[in-house]
Amino acid sequence: MLAHADTCGSPWEPAQGHRPRRAPRGRRLLPAAIGAFLALAGTATVLPPPTASAATAAWRPDLRAASAFADDRAGTTRISIRTSGGAALGLREYARAPSASLVKAMLLVGWLRRAADRPLTAGDRRLLDPMVRRSDDVTATVLRDRLGQGALVRLSRAFGMRRFEERPVWGLSRSSPADQTRFFLRIDRLMPARHRAYGMRLLATVVAAQRWGIGRVALPAGWRLYFKGGWGSGTGAVEHQSVLLVRGNRRVALSVMIAGSPSHGYGKETLRGTFVRLLHGLR
Repeated sequence: MLAHADTCGSPWEPAQGHRPRRAPRGRRLLPAAIGAFLALAGTATVLPPPTASAATAAWRPDLRAASAFADDRAGTTRISIRTSGGAALGLREYARAPSASLVKAMLLVGWLRRAADRPLTAGDRRLLDPMVRRSDDVTATVLRDRLGQGALVRLSRAFGMRRFEERPVWGLSRSSPADQTRFFLRIDRLMPARHRAYGMRLLATVVAAQRWGIGRVALPAGWRLYFKGGWGSGTGAVEHQSVLLVRGNRRVALSVMIAGSPSHGYGKETLRGTFVRLLHGLR
């Protein structure tokens, strides 16, 4: 969730050198980027850390259909898709917005890294479990305070996030879909080995009441889903989900960030419809 998201004005800011507007139909797709997706190179599965693999799959995300769907919906949608083989494309993927509860995935990894040399305590788990699985704000604030002001910026650099901007209210810290997929593509590898299974289990077991969007998409057999969402306290101001999908030696990271939905329910449907179209044909 994100307290006071509806008071922050227009959440989208332009990418460097660009204005935050809808791209004209037919200009959204870069042929070279689409071609890169014809060879979806993989890495190892989530546990242990990924390694290079020759596995490929003849699948490409249907960004054209997802973009057309988004243009017919209220609000502004940003999309990023990335694979471990280096393929990447998106729609307005460099524009930043308040991250809302997407920040909690960063706090999760940051705390696990701090505890790399010791077992997790019951106290650790009482903070991490509700923060990730139920998107609890109070425990997120406790962890942010313990990590210290500026910790999110340091973590973003370690995670390869190039345009993250920390704000005093953690939910207003700004991120882009491109940075989210850089992070989520290797989120397990960024966790200490001793805590990796625990951290990924939290991302795999978000409570049923919050499994909208990607959580309502029927995935082909064999794909495992790990994700975190962020939303504007039920207002529709922001509706985000960042995702890692893994099957054997293949992995795909996706992030859909939406601003200006007329309601929370409407934004959830936009998320689901966007993911359904992006993942069409995935096997």
